[in-house]
Amino acid sequence: MRMMLNRSSQLVLASAVSLLAAGLLTACGTLTVDFVYVTSAKAAGTNNYGEVDVYEVNAESGRMRNIPTSPFPSGGRNPVAEATSPDNTTLYVVNEDDNTIVQFTIGNDGKIYPQNTVNTPGVFPLAVATAGKFLFVADTYQPLPTCSTAAPCSGSVAVFPVGTNDALGPAAGNASISASYWPLSLPSSPTDVMTPTAIAAASSYVYVTAFDATKGGGYVFGFTVNSDGTLTALNGGAPFAAGAQPSAIASAPGGSVIYVADSASNNVLAYSANAGVLTPVGGSPFPTGNAPAAVVVDATGNHVFVANSLDSNLTVYSSASGVLSSLGTYTTGTQPVAIGIDPSLNEYLYTANFLGNSVTGFQVNASTGALLNSQESPYGANANPTAVAAIPHGKPKT
Repeated sequence: MRMMLNRSSQLVLASAVSLLAAGLLTACGTLTVDFVYVTSAKAAGTNNYGEVDVYEVNAESGRMRNIPTSPFPSGGRNPVAEATSPDNTTLYVVNEDDNTIVQFTIGNDGKIYPQNTVNTPGVFPLAVATAGKFLFVADTYQPLPTCSTAAPCSGSVAVFPVGTNDALGPAAGNASISASYWPLSLPSSPTDVMTPTAIAAASSYVYVTAFDATKGGGYVFGFTVNSDGTLTALNGGAPFAAGAQPSAIASAPGGSVIYVADSASNNVLAYSANAGVLTPVGGSPFPTGNAPAAVVVDATGNHVFVANSLDSNLTVYSSASGVLSSLGTYTTGTQPVAIGIDPSLNEYLYTANFLGNSVTGFQVNASTGALLNSQESPYGANANPTAVAAIPHGKPKT
């Protein structure tokens, strides 16, 4: 049957269609505040080939929703770390079992497109950070054939220059050993095996946490980043003491305070940083829950968040120049191992829950640091999520 419309009906229909279209455009342009990227160590039915879930975050409720066509292949096996470029147009994913870093271009719609893959200088990369025009990666072992799982040795850190279109150039050369990496070793006990655990870049410095697998004890190795990307060890090459087994590291805005989570001692250490040299803050270390696995600082530097992996919760602290006071503890999914904070509003926070196969979302009260579960949280993820990265939604989607 053919429907006949008079002119008035046509105008009403056209207006409704126009309003709907405008509403959709407005939602696309303003309601998505961030895109969040969560790597998962295993995709269903694969042999450790990983995936990246991509979520869009609603600016009004904090609700996270997978974008169309998510998840995306991570480009390798067992992705364990990720970082974004300073201009938020590129995502770097570290695949531990392949010794690779995969560069993805981020589209205006949040989708990721693989561009280039580079090998890390050492074996089993496990942490990555970006700052300025450089990307830093920590490897569990120095290069083969000298080091391997069967013949372990200390880990290392390498620096990749970020070039045109955020492509990674060849790793910077360390002239002192004619190699493209800097070994992590104790000057007093160079044969001890130093196992790195996390990395953070702050201003013109980079810090790598590690523990002594031979004798025990935790450390922070600090380096100055020179203009050409080469590194100069701080403190005469001697690392800074850092508890028993540091598991995560984060910097306050500007790099004035460095926080280190110690998974063995169940605390977080705070250091003031002066020209890169770390000095323990009075009262440090500060107690956490069991096996803290991640630590982040909000954009103001006033609040610090620690994920307690064995307790499946998150502790919030206020910070006064690094002195921490607990503000409360909040339940997450099972075994949170990574935390992200939304870069648009500094209002939402996310945890990747490794055994829960989920992502928990919270809304952060900027004044008090109190957390409120985001709408419909937690959100499903692929098997064993390992890392979180986020970018602001800067351009409207159409």
